[in-house]
Amino acid sequence: MDDVYGILTIILLFSLATPADLACLAGCTCTDDHLGRSLQCMEAPMAQIPDNIPRDFTKIRIENCHLTELPPGSFSAVVRLEFLWLNFNEITLMNVKSLEGLANLTELRLQGNKLTSIPWTAFQDTPKLKILDLKHNRLDVLPEHALRFLPGLTYLDLSFNNLNIISKDVFLNWPLYQKTEKTWSKEGIVSNVVLALHDNPWKCDCRLKGFVEFIRAVNPPIILMNSYLMCKSPDSKVSKFFHEIQLKTCVKPDASSPDANVTLPLGSNATLECLVKARPAPSIHWTYSLKMIRGFAGKNDDTFSSHLLIPSLHLADRGVYTCSANNFIGNSSASVLVSISNPNSSAPLPPPVPILSPDENPYIDIRIAKQTVYGITLEWFAATENPTETWYTIHFGKYDSPKKDMTYIGPGINTYSVENLLPVTKYEVCVALKNHPPREGQCVVFVTGNDVSEMEQRERLIHIIVLVCAMVLAVPAGMYACTTESRIGCAGKCLGFCKRRKRHGDMQEMERQGTFDSLQAASSETLCRDDKPKDRGRGGSAAQLY
Repeated sequence: MDDVYGILTIILLFSLATPADLACLAGCTCTDDHLGRSLQCMEAPMAQIPDNIPRDFTKIRIENCHLTELPPGSFSAVVRLEFLWLNFNEITLMNVKSLEGLANLTELRLQGNKLTSIPWTAFQDTPKLKILDLKHNRLDVLPEHALRFLPGLTYLDLSFNNLNIISKDVFLNWPLYQKTEKTWSKEGIVSNVVLALHDNPWKCDCRLKGFVEFIRAVNPPIILMNSYLMCKSPDSKVSKFFHEIQLKTCVKPDASSPDANVTLPLGSNATLECLVKARPAPSIHWTYSLKMIRGFAGKNDDTFSSHLLIPSLHLADRGVYTCSANNFIGNSSASVLVSISNPNSSAPLPPPVPILSPDENPYIDIRIAKQTVYGITLEWFAATENPTETWYTIHFGKYDSPKKDMTYIGPGINTYSVENLLPVTKYEVCVALKNHPPREGQCVVFVTGNDVSEMEQRERLIHIIVLVCAMVLAVPAGMYACTTESRIGCAGKCLGFCKRRKRHGDMQEMERQGTFDSLQAASSETLCRDDKPKDRGRGGSAAQLY
C-alpha cells in the first residue's frame, strides 16, 4: 500500500510541473541539488543570452560560449536566480538594466571578459548581492560612487584590470564599509569584507595619494586579498610597493617666463622659454595669433620647461607668444613679447615674407599616409639643400576659409596628424617652407564623410575622399570616391569619367557659390573640370593619394 501511495505521489508531482520547469536548453545540462535547480552551459554554440531560459533555476553558469553583451532584462524571467556565472566569455557591453528582476541574486561572476566599464547603477536591482567577481577584464575607471549601490557586498574582486587611478572616496562612500567600520569599532565585532585590487597598472603620482594612504591604513572590516599593490608608472616608481613610496599633493600649474620681452635682430634665431610648476605633469602648448605651435619640453623634478624655437626671424614673427599649461586641477599661462630690432634705423625693414621664384622653391611631395576615425596623418618628402636645417609650415583649415591655421614643424620631421575633423566638411592642407606661401602641388584637398552614430559603424565616421582630377567635394551615390583602399583603380576611373563628361560638353566650374555644407547638394555635373586647373592664387591644387 505504501508503494502505491509513493507512486501516486510521484505521478502527482510530475502532473503539476510545467514543461518549462522540466526543460533544459540545447547543448546545456540541468541538475538539481540542495541549492536548487542549476543550468550549466560550457562551450555551447551560443552567441547571445537565450530568450527561453526556464524560470525555475536558482543557479546559471554560462562559460566559454562567446557571449558579447548583456542586454536589458537578460534574466528577468528567472526571478529565483541566486547564482549567475558568466566567466570567460567575450562580454564587452553591460546594459544598465541587465540585472533587472534579479532581486534574489547573491553572487555574480564575470571573470575573463572584455568589459571596459560597468554601469554601477545596474546593481540597484540586486540588493542582496554579496559576491562580485570582475577580475581579468579591462576596467580602467572606478567612479567615486560606484559602490554605493552595493550595500551588502562582502567580496569584490577587481584584480587584473586596467585601473591606474582611484580615489579613496570610492570606499569611503561604500555603505557596507561605513556600517561595518562603525559596528566593529564600537562593538568589537569583526565583519570581513574581502577586496582584491592587485595586478592593476597603478600610476603612482599625486592623484593616487589618497588611495595609497587608504591602502596603507586599511584594516578590518576590509581585508585585502593581496596587500602588496605595486606601481607601474611613472618610471621613478616602477615596481615599488605602496608602502615604499611617499606621494605629494597635486598642484595647479603655475607658468612663468624668464624673459617677458625679447628683442632680436631680423633674421636671427629666437628661443622662447616657459617654466611651469605643476603636479601631475601638465600639458604645455604655445599659441601665437590664435595659432597653436609645437614646443620642446623638459623636466626637472616638478618644474617643467618648454622651449619654442623660431628660426630666421621675419616681421611676421613679431608679437605676443603665449605659453599655456593645464592639468586636471587647472591651468595657467605666461606671455612673451617678441620684437625685432632694425640695425639701420634710417632704412625700412625688408618685407616680412620673402617670395621665392619658382626655381628657388623646392619640390615637396605630400600625401595622406593614414586615416583614422577622427582624422588624418599627412606625410611629405622635400628635396632641399640642407634637410637638417629646413623648417616647414603646415597650412590647414576649411577649403573655403581665406585664413588657415599654421603650425611650424622642425627639421627631421616629415609627418603631421590632424584630429577632430568635422563630418561632411571640405578641408585643405598644405606643406611649404617656413615663412613661404604654399605653391602648386604642395596642397591636398579632401572631404570628410557623414557622421555615423551607430557604434557598430563608428569606424566609418570619417571617409577621406582625396580629390582627383579636381573633383569637387561632393561625390553622389554611384560616383567614384578615391580612398586609401581603392586609390589606384579609382584614379583611372575618375579620369575616364572626366573625359567622358568633356566629350558631352557639359562642363562646369569647380568652384560653387557659398560653402559646401551638405553632400546631398551636389550632382555628377560638378565632378570634373578642365584638366588644367585655374590658378586661384591660393597655391593649392587637388592631389592624388599615392
